[in-house]
Amino acid sequence: MASVTLVRTISFSIYQKAKYTYSAAIGRAIGEEPLVTVNRPGSIPTLGTVLCFGAAGATAGGTVALIACPFELTKLSAQISVLMADRNKSSVQDPVRSSYQQKGTLNTAKNIILHRGVMGLYSGFGFHLLRDTIGTAIYFTTYESGKQLLVKFQGSDSPTPPSSVAVAGGLCGLVSWACIYPIDSAKTHYQRNCLTKAKGQPVKIPRIQFNKAAMYRGLGVSMARSCLINTIFFSSFESLKKKINSLPDPVD
Repeated sequence: MASVTLVRTISFSIYQKAKYTYSAAIGRAIGEEPLVTVNRPGSIPTLGTVLCFGAAGATAGGTVALIACPFELTKLSAQISVLMADRNKSSVQDPVRSSYQQKGTLNTAKNIILHRGVMGLYSGFGFHLLRDTIGTAIYFTTYESGKQLLVKFQGSDSPTPPSSVAVAGGLCGLVSWACIYPIDSAKTHYQRNCLTKAKGQPVKIPRIQFNKAAMYRGLGVSMARSCLINTIFFSSFESLKKKINSLPDPVD
């Protein structure tokens, strides 16, 4: 839970800063900043706003992948440790496979380093980077653009009415997972195989297949969870941001 909170906090911080940086750069190129367009009542998404949010999301996702990859790998190994050790009773003598059984997060990380070296913590990083770069770009673009359209249809003067925020938050969770789930499946498959191999042993790299039903196994549960979590998260985030922005400026 602590690692998820840390990663999400860093991701949003990077996104917010990148969003203003890209908006200023696009504004210099086309004459109006995308963030000005978005906050104008009745506006709809434009190429500039989509590029701004997508680039900022990709920047956040690609950067945070450096931090998130070791956390996700140790979490994955903890979740499947018993399965790996007991999948085949005749394989319990396998020192790599059996060594992951019933380990805590820290001990699991030490075990990965023992068997695969320090860079073993970044096993599957290519898949992780691809998933987070594309997924976070889609995630924020869907949220910002969806919210903008919903505000227009509602005819609201506020850029963040609660109902629009809640719906856009749930939608971004659904859309992003639907788009990147095969990448996540390939990442999980590859990392699971890495955990059963010692350093130097070859690990087959799975193909990302968007047209294969097996790559979407478990998608429904992930989408439902993401929809609920992001509906609550963005509603809380925008509400808190409004309260902070309404505070009086400190007196010098």
